[in-house]
Amino acid sequence: MKNRYWMVMLLSIGFLSLQFSANAQTKKKKEKKGEFYFSWGYNAEWYTHSSIRVMQSSMSNDYKLKNVSARDHLGWDMGIFKIPLSIPQYNYRIGWSINKKKNLFFEINFDHTKYILRDQDAHIVGKLNNRQVDTTVAFNEANGFFYYLNNGANFLLFNLVKRYPIYQSPNKNFKLDGFGKAGIGPLIPHVENMLFGVKNDPHFQVGGWNVGTEAALRATFYKTVYLEYSNKLDFASYSGLGINNGTMRQMFGTYEMILNLGFTF
Repeated sequence: MKNRYWMVMLLSIGFLSLQFSANAQTKKKKEKKGEFYFSWGYNAEWYTHSSIRVMQSSMSNDYKLKNVSARDHLGWDMGIFKIPLSIPQYNYRIGWSINKKKNLFFEINFDHTKYILRDQDAHIVGKLNNRQVDTTVAFNEANGFFYYLNNGANFLLFNLVKRYPIYQSPNKNFKLDGFGKAGIGPLIPHVENMLFGVKNDPHFQVGGWNVGTEAALRATFYKTVYLEYSNKLDFASYSGLGINNGTMRQMFGTYEMILNLGFTF
């Protein structure tokens, strides 16, 4: 009887151990379950004044356009339903959880922003045609000047994202979260310009780097669809921008307002 008793006890302990191990594995698998999101939306920008350095060694030019101002171009000129979705200033976000317990995500963050120098009196300082100059020119197309990153100043960031839960309805069909984002990445501008009546060959290129930080408020409906409103600050440093017989460099800051429609799984 005693042997049978101990055998039953050992079998019971073994069964409980296996059950505990299975429950732990199931729990571990549930914890590993991640989260993925994707969103698309549109933006508006305001830019700081900046200086553009023009370097054309074959023409003996090395001068700066000092303290010039620029604007964005929303791109809805022809109406909302009459143009392709990728013509206006759009943006997308793709993200996935890297630590669900701590609400941390990695995000690919792209803004198709448009940067256009305004018509203005531009202050030119430096070497022009091998002569030192300190003068002002009427910077407008009629006078032989324009400067567009109009097919995109194009900010690409690789962001670390932190979610801050704010509110969830009792039935869990509505959730409000705050997000803090920060990252760094390359610039992929489309460069198009005309200086002193000479145009460049318009082109896309990798042309520098940018850093950005973003604060967002996301409202999620039925655990899947969400609207996200963001305010973003970005600093961009462009270099090696192609022009006729030379290159340009420039740095400026950007303030953005962004509205996205997204899906989370």
